[in-house]
Amino acid sequence: MKYRGYSDFSHGQTDRIGVLVTNLGTPDAPDTPSLRRYLKEFLADPRVVEVPRALWWLILNGVILRIRPKRSAAAYKTVWTEQGSPLLFHTQEQAKQLQKSLAEEYGDDVVVRFAMRYGSPAMSDVIDEMLQSGVRKLVLFPLYPQYSGATSGSTFDALAQEFMQRRWLPDFRFISHYHDDAGYIDACAQQIESFWQQHGRPQKLIFSYHGVPKKYLTQGDPYHCECHKTSRLIAERLDLGKDDYLTTFQSRFGREEWLQPYTDETLKALPDAGVKNVQVFCPGFSADCLETIEEIGEENREYFAEAGGEHYAYIPALNSTVEHINALTAIVKRELKGWSLDHDETARQRRAAARQQHYGELNNPDEST
Repeated sequence: MKYRGYSDFSHGQTDRIGVLVTNLGTPDAPDTPSLRRYLKEFLADPRVVEVPRALWWLILNGVILRIRPKRSAAAYKTVWTEQGSPLLFHTQEQAKQLQKSLAEEYGDDVVVRFAMRYGSPAMSDVIDEMLQSGVRKLVLFPLYPQYSGATSGSTFDALAQEFMQRRWLPDFRFISHYHDDAGYIDACAQQIESFWQQHGRPQKLIFSYHGVPKKYLTQGDPYHCECHKTSRLIAERLDLGKDDYLTTFQSRFGREEWLQPYTDETLKALPDAGVKNVQVFCPGFSADCLETIEEIGEENREYFAEAGGEHYAYIPALNSTVEHINALTAIVKRELKGWSLDHDETARQRRAAARQQHYGELNNPDEST
């Protein structure tokens, strides 16, 4: 096997620490060809769909990719902006603000970049750029508060596959979840409280999380438990009683049973139970995207209204709020503990020059005698 290196690698560059934040991904454009490419990469991941590969290949290529791209493209058009995909520009802004926040303590020693698990910018390309720029220690930070094999696990798979092909491996740390992190919980609570100050409180607060097949839970995936813990901690922070909120799961796909209760069915049933004023918040989504803006903000609003609901509101995701960036910063700083950062620029440059001189002597032995 030929391992990936660099033909013009500079051994004299300054070592840095890298923080790579990632999210699920997005198509390049809200059109059918872009959605077909994106969905093919996404749905072909065995972490996402645990079906025998040969059977799934036939279903995916023979049925799904012939039908779903056009439908998904129509949905993406409703949320697309001049900046492009909401998930893309929100994640980009989160990385930008995280870089600024970390620079207050670490200066240029820490480099923050962002990538998508599926689509662009691809993890492989961004990791390549980071390693070339001198990153020798890397923190991978998937922005999924609750761990699932289909999200955080898949992200780790992609990184492992990437490193298996590389000549020089950095020191590495992986943030697999932060569902009960105090800063994250507080950021969620403050986002909700801020919304209440402007729009009032509902009869029922719905915490809606992306669903996964129920079999993942029975086989040991902690996602369901972590979602419920997040809901409980936010509710406690808001001083809510057990009857004041619900935890539900959205975005199911296919015919098998997924985690319940389902968000859409819950919203259809609540008006008959006398609950006609609800607000929905999605703690598992670090940034607004198709599933929050269109599915929760529009589609489920219609379900609730058609069932007799009177007041419905979607509380935006954390995105780049100050509280969210502060929480992410604190999490990264904890991961950086134990990794020395030399703030003496003169000493760093001296060591880099020595490495470059040593490299030159190895390649020109006659000049070193």
